[in-house]
Amino acid sequence: MYELQKQIIDELKVLPVIDAQEEIRKSIDFMKDYLKKYMFFNGFVLGISGGQDSTLVGKLAQLAIDELNEGQDSKEYKFVAVRLPYGAQADASDVDDVINFIQPNITYDVNIKAAVDASVKALRDAGVDITDFTKGNEKARERMKAWYSIAAYHNCVVLGTDHAAEALTGFYTKYGDGGSDLVPIYRLNKRQGRQLLQELGCPDHLYMKVPTADLEDNRPLLPDEVALGVSYEEIDDYLEGKEVSDTAKNTIEALYRKSAHKRHLPITIFDNFWK
Repeated sequence: MYELQKQIIDELKVLPVIDAQEEIRKSIDFMKDYLKKYMFFNGFVLGISGGQDSTLVGKLAQLAIDELNEGQDSKEYKFVAVRLPYGAQADASDVDDVINFIQPNITYDVNIKAAVDASVKALRDAGVDITDFTKGNEKARERMKAWYSIAAYHNCVVLGTDHAAEALTGFYTKYGDGGSDLVPIYRLNKRQGRQLLQELGCPDHLYMKVPTADLEDNRPLLPDEVALGVSYEEIDDYLEGKEVSDTAKNTIEALYRKSAHKRHLPITIFDNFWK
């Protein structure tokens, strides 16, 4: 194992082999313990994209809420699922299937198109060149704003879907889908997330589909692996301490270094950020 590879594995707390039931229990108990400790919150909010990660976090969150409400007449705890399409979503039927699988207490539909388009227009009117890629980040940040507004309305906390493969590569928008309060599947890689969904009885088309962020208008449903330049299988192998090709290793480690700022709170004069 390479020195940097070991450092990354240690930092992201990835295990080479997991017990799916044990990891399911860890995530559920983590969320339950948080709400028990911070009693001024009474639930969770999560954006549902129709992909593997939000499907997994949403199901775990609903299970945590169901356990907290068990035997309680008031049913004070809630899980709020939020659909956040930009216009018409190409894989909207998958979102329907995810909602049916999770059975959330509350579901909202918030179409972010008008808000994003207004923001982009205002910036362009001011003379700021907004590329299609930058507009994609606008979409991610508009979704984050909606999560927190809904969380404030329901007195809930926002869940994130960050996992080890995503954290390693920085494949998320800073202060967008990277903005959350709790990340229940941090430590798991992509294939381990699939293991948990299989254990939970998830329809396989929801976790076997090609992962995509779907943020760019000019490249709709662009696969993550195309954008990253490396496959999740190679990333997962790397995170499990296995040997990967030099090309994959160099790509993964370059992504890790480039995205270091995303894994750090805002830099202060006390941070040795140059090391």
